Amino acid sequence: MNNSLTSANPTAEKIAPYVLLGMTAVTGLVDAVSFLSLGSVFTANMTGNILILAFATARVSGLSVARSSTALIAFVLGAILGGRIMARASADSRIRFAAQAFLLEVVFLSAASFCSIGYRSDLLEHSLQPLVLIAFTGLAMGTRNAAVRKLAIPDLTTTVLTLTVTGIAADSSLANGNNPRLARRVGSVLAIFFGAAFGAVVIRYSISAALALATAISVACSAALFRSLRTSDKL
Repeated sequence: MNNSLTSANPTAEKIAPYVLLGMTAVTGLVDAVSFLSLGSVFTANMTGNILILAFATARVSGLSVARSSTALIAFVLGAILGGRIMARASADSRIRFAAQAFLLEVVFLSAASFCSIGYRSDLLEHSLQPLVLIAFTGLAMGTRNAAVRKLAIPDLTTTVLTLTVTGIAADSSLANGNNPRLARRVGSVLAIFFGAAFGAVVIRYSISAALALATAISVACSAALFRSLRTSDKL
């Protein structure tokens, strides 16, 4: 982060990495729901989703062009919304505007949680409900990713772990590196891992519960960030 951001929001600057780790766990929860219950589609990880879309286009059994396309389009629209919010941010107000984008993520996840009530995976091919859930979770993840991208906190993208894992290995002592930000990098991997694992367990009982949990964590993260911003304003 630059010095102007640190001086403007010292408390928010300290708490932001922890907030993003919480949101990384939400990513695991959301993709557990989307992949395991909404028809083998990712709504947070677009690398995986584009690959699935390619496989579906090649007529691989069990995959759907409609579901993967809906996820991609929703994510892009969410990223546009997040981008418009962050476009108004100056160098020293990025966290404040990101908090607004995260609040929009909460709205979309809340809508997904509400719309998932009564969801039955056995009706996957004969209902619009999965597409609605894919759309809302895709919008949420796209909005958040646009804000996180603008924040540009190293090793905390909240969704993409390929470079994070590469960094752990390539910058390790085994590669003659000095292990920079190792705890943060490992924390990101563990957050998405345990979020996904816990989501996989919860959806055995209720997809609504899994989405409600993702919403609750997002609410807690957003609340913590807004509170830190108020604290910074008083300093």
